[in-house]
Amino acid sequence: METPHQVVARVGRLLRTVSRHEPTGVTTTEAAVAADLARPTAHRLLVALHHEGLVDRTPSGQWLLGPETFLLGNAASTRYDVSHLAGTSLRRLSEATGESAFFSARRGDETICLAREDGSFPIRSHVLHEGIRFPLGVASAGLVILAHLPERELAEHLDEHDLVEAFGDAHSRERLEDRIRQTQRLGYSVNPGLIVHGSWGMGAAVFDARGIPQWALSLTGIDHRFAPDRQPELGRLLLQEAHELSRRIQRFRAK
Repeated sequence: METPHQVVARVGRLLRTVSRHEPTGVTTTEAAVAADLARPTAHRLLVALHHEGLVDRTPSGQWLLGPETFLLGNAASTRYDVSHLAGTSLRRLSEATGESAFFSARRGDETICLAREDGSFPIRSHVLHEGIRFPLGVASAGLVILAHLPERELAEHLDEHDLVEAFGDAHSRERLEDRIRQTQRLGYSVNPGLIVHGSWGMGAAVFDARGIPQWALSLTGIDHRFAPDRQPELGRLLLQEAHELSRRIQRFRAK
């Protein structure tokens, strides 16, 4: 018999899976595979969540987050949401660079994109959007957060996670460690089109009062906009805004 902890863990995995597929939705089979559940189990839990308003279903059978998740999130936002503090930094970054700027938060072993500000450059990368999740170490936000974790936590994370199956050989431990060392040396991360060919990103970590990276600012765009001679300037702007945002969040949390 399943324990309450096991049931809740399965429900949590399903809800996170559905959230990763907003706004297009996910099929029962896809959700079951991603959440490591048997299809009948995933279907049973999704139907139960639908009855509670936590997921919704389209006429074509795709599962989406339900209205109750919005209400629950809205109720908790006063304690957890700091995305409103990132708006100034996102606007300054997008205006100064012409690229799309993003604010992401760490949630366990993932990052989730919370806010964006599109720049003036007409060609944009569409790798990131609000609500998308990536494992730590993937995309510029996840890489820069991972690289700035305390040494022991970083080593444990690398021992426990293998990104190759989902993201390819470019995310092998050896190559990931090379990017981590580069990020630690520069202070900012560079994602050279590893998720979508030709779509580059750069990120800077945002820290809480303990000095732990809990958020990130990032820029994305097409490859020639992130040429080596431009990266130091983009990195400087990211680090400057990340430092200012860290201070704003820390003051807000101290109230």
